[in-house]
Amino acid sequence: MAVKFKCPKCGMIYELAGNCTMCHVPLVEVKEASTKHQGHHGHHAHMVTDFKKRFWVSLALTLPILILSPMIQEFIGLKGSIRFTGDMYILFGLSSIVFFYGGLPFLKGLFDELKNRQPGMMTLIAVAITTAYVYSVAVVLGLSGMIFFWELVTLIDIMLLGHWIEMKSVMGASKALEELARLMPSEAHKIMPDGSIKDVPLDELNVNDKIIIKPGEKIPADGDIVEGESAVNEAMLTGESKPVSKKAGAKVIGGAINGEGSLTVVIKKTGKDSFLSQVIELVRQAQASKSKTQDLANRAALWLTVIALSVGAITLFIWLALIHKDFAFALERTVTVMVITCPHALGLAIPLVVAVSTALAAGKGLLIRNRAAFERARNIQAIIFDKTGTLTEGKFGVTDKIVFTNDIKDQELLKYAASVEARSEHPIAKGIASSSKEVFPVEGFKAITGKGAQGKVDGKEIKVVSPGYLREKNIPILDEKVKKLSSQGKTIVFVLIDGKLKGAIALADIIRPESKKAISMLKEMGIKCMMLTGDNKQVAKWVSKEIGLDEYFAEVLPQDKAAKVKEVQSRGLIVAMTGDGVNDAPALAQADVGIAIGAGTDVAMETADIILVKSNPLDAVAIIGLARATYRKMIQNLIWATGYNAFAIPLAAGVFYRQGIILSPALGALLMSLSTVIVAINAQFLRIRK
Repeated sequence: MAVKFKCPKCGMIYELAGNCTMCHVPLVEVKEASTKHQGHHGHHAHMVTDFKKRFWVSLALTLPILILSPMIQEFIGLKGSIRFTGDMYILFGLSSIVFFYGGLPFLKGLFDELKNRQPGMMTLIAVAITTAYVYSVAVVLGLSGMIFFWELVTLIDIMLLGHWIEMKSVMGASKALEELARLMPSEAHKIMPDGSIKDVPLDELNVNDKIIIKPGEKIPADGDIVEGESAVNEAMLTGESKPVSKKAGAKVIGGAINGEGSLTVVIKKTGKDSFLSQVIELVRQAQASKSKTQDLANRAALWLTVIALSVGAITLFIWLALIHKDFAFALERTVTVMVITCPHALGLAIPLVVAVSTALAAGKGLLIRNRAAFERARNIQAIIFDKTGTLTEGKFGVTDKIVFTNDIKDQELLKYAASVEARSEHPIAKGIASSSKEVFPVEGFKAITGKGAQGKVDGKEIKVVSPGYLREKNIPILDEKVKKLSSQGKTIVFVLIDGKLKGAIALADIIRPESKKAISMLKEMGIKCMMLTGDNKQVAKWVSKEIGLDEYFAEVLPQDKAAKVKEVQSRGLIVAMTGDGVNDAPALAQADVGIAIGAGTDVAMETADIILVKSNPLDAVAIIGLARATYRKMIQNLIWATGYNAFAIPLAAGVFYRQGIILSPALGALLMSLSTVIVAINAQFLRIRK
């Protein structure tokens, strides 16, 4: 039976040991049987409902408590007019209900924090409300002094409201996992051995089963299309906004939405091996993973708790022993200090930003595996790209067309060449054929062994040949452009029409249209852009010049890529490596931040810190931009949470009492809750980052 871990305070379930991301207390081990129906969202939803119910019940009881409180009666000019025999006992009874029912989460929190030897915000709240309650009860039973019942219940009301809003924020931030899980349909149309179709639950699907996906339906599992053609919407999974055209031989991802066509798919991955399950697990691990900035926040929260209890005790002593104020006034100052310094905002400052940024990234096809590496990404000074498949498409294509005579246009030249090459299986031929939108019918197609191909197109004899063929036939090449293209390492073929040399076509690994823009944006961010490739220096130089790289390394063998990354690091630079995650694994591991790009449906790459689902260099820009924005939000939240307390503690202690400025415990709780809400809202602003 699988072992899982549970937070003793909030009940959240984790699959890895460590501290709770919400409460920051050590997780305890539990068995799967007791947790199989539970999850992050379920616990958060339960807690939201619980705090909401306790808040409304407590608020309803607060109204008669306020009316019966002598201080409130005096404040609104009704002193003594609502007094009757036994009114203080009714006030005591109603306040006791609010204390034990509304204050129960904080009293339980006190017990849990002391049990774990990690006093924190719950300790402060519980000590404050317990002190106020016990003292007020003593006054009702005959002790000389003031009652704090109205301050007590309003304090509990505001704390419950703050927790309710806070838990809604946390639930909203981690909702991405449930949104992803809901992408899957409940059933699939399985093709049975006899050819019939049966609707079966997803857990009955196995690898190599065949299923039918009808127009408009969600795809139930990862697989390969064996029949049919359609446009598939993968936006929720990969961040690709446009539907992707799919036909026989293409892969589909479970959770994507089928378009207008019907598809027959052979299942290749199910359950935990599927793309969606891996994404959900990566997001969950990233949200639960340790943040270095969080360590700072945790230490600050612990010290703030110690400071609050110490300052509370000092405040009580000063007002009683040195200034000689009555015990009720001194107690009110002490309670206010402890309430206003609750490190709630500090506790939420980092986890909320982590949850929002991770969910935001996943929605755009940017998967964070290593939280610490993601935080390091903000400091990247140099980024090294693998060329093939990253900056380029990894396939041959036409880059240049040259005509030697005035009686033909370059597009027409390409069309004639593509018409002949469409009959050939050679990689160069395929590159030419795929570069023309239309081709002419061809008669008498014939391969010229080792030199090219020929055929009759539109009544003309067309030959597409290599430079070797021209040398063999003593046909001179006079155009200087051909020499320039050859010096760039491009492959050149020549087109002859009716025996006359009409032009040339240059081919190379096609540069992705996004590469130049990505490099430009990275350089604007102050990042040096480099390239690693096994290709020759001419090709590397051409690609580097085309997209504006700062530096390139050519003719690098796969096993030497990690050494090149180390060489750049030796210059004192923080380096990111971006590659396809297969032969680039050692280099990805060596880099300060390893970014696997173009992962497609294979997201379980152990060497990468960050996985970019699409083969788009602009996503590397996006993840660095998000890392910087995330860190800014963390720092903003930490500054607010600690700065607020630096201002609030002296105010709560009564430093400005002689100037007429004094805070009640309830107002202190309101300010504390407001700081928590501000931190939560600031984290959500990541979603509207431009």
